[in-house]
Amino acid sequence: MSTVNKSSAVSNWTADKLPSLEGKTYIITGGNSGIGLEAARMLAKASGDVVIACRNAEKGSAAQQALRTQAKGRVDLVQLDLSDLSSVRHAAEIVASRYTKIDALINNAGIMQTPELKSVDGYELQFATNHLGHFLWSGLLKPNVEAAKGRFVVVASLVHKMGKINFNDLMMRENYAPMKAYSQSKLATLMFGLELQRRLSDAGSASFVAMGHPGYSATNLQSTGPTGWMSMAYKWMNSMFAQSAERGALPTVLAAAGVEVEPNGYYGPTKRMETVGPVGKAQIASHALNPEVARRLWSESEWLTDFKWAF
Repeated sequence: MSTVNKSSAVSNWTADKLPSLEGKTYIITGGNSGIGLEAARMLAKASGDVVIACRNAEKGSAAQQALRTQAKGRVDLVQLDLSDLSSVRHAAEIVASRYTKIDALINNAGIMQTPELKSVDGYELQFATNHLGHFLWSGLLKPNVEAAKGRFVVVASLVHKMGKINFNDLMMRENYAPMKAYSQSKLATLMFGLELQRRLSDAGSASFVAMGHPGYSATNLQSTGPTGWMSMAYKWMNSMFAQSAERGALPTVLAAAGVEVEPNGYYGPTKRMETVGPVGKAQIASHALNPEVARRLWSESEWLTDFKWAF
């Protein structure tokens, strides 16, 4: 499978290269655990104001209190269930009213390799959570990001290289497989970011998209999604091959606040086939760059979310 590099020259990036983020606002989905929590911690320690948006209010509150012990900026909390489009609309309304300018909207939350489940809207749960929820969330908050000339940050995955957008059965009602559904959802996530950048550029927007992936990092994704033998396998693989969530969060933080980042930059670990190691330029599978597929996916996503983006 061929891959294409689409990012600027960044190598061995670390969070100590962040400038002061005082006065800037960062909204991060799934900021209560794993990659999201570590990214929120780094941004808050650099004096950024951070809003963590998460489904479980109790866990979100605990994360908020933990972050505040190290934060130099403000740490706020918003309840959001990305798998429920009504929740997305409600949370976006709250965020839009409280934060008129968003310097980075970080689409981090996700689920991985779950059994076959449906969202409250009747959609395949991984596609609904990882792609459709963020598609609607970003569209609703676009004016606030553009008011700050800010960034849309897409947290992708190495498995996008395995993904295929199946327009004949996006919800995988036939022959569901957990990994197949996950890889499709993460390919959709990345293609959304690439297509959003095309549309922002065509519209002459000062906002832009930056993207990253965490490689193979040990988080609760591996323990809360997969079941059976896959769950047991991840426990062993995490202990043998995974890097920490803190290291896995670096590409996200770079994309959100790094001064080195350019529009369409894509970053991730650079060792062991991009699974671990120092952060630098990452590779995008060539099939993810297909503009015709991206345009069709965008149209399907607008229809499924009943939301028309404005440019």
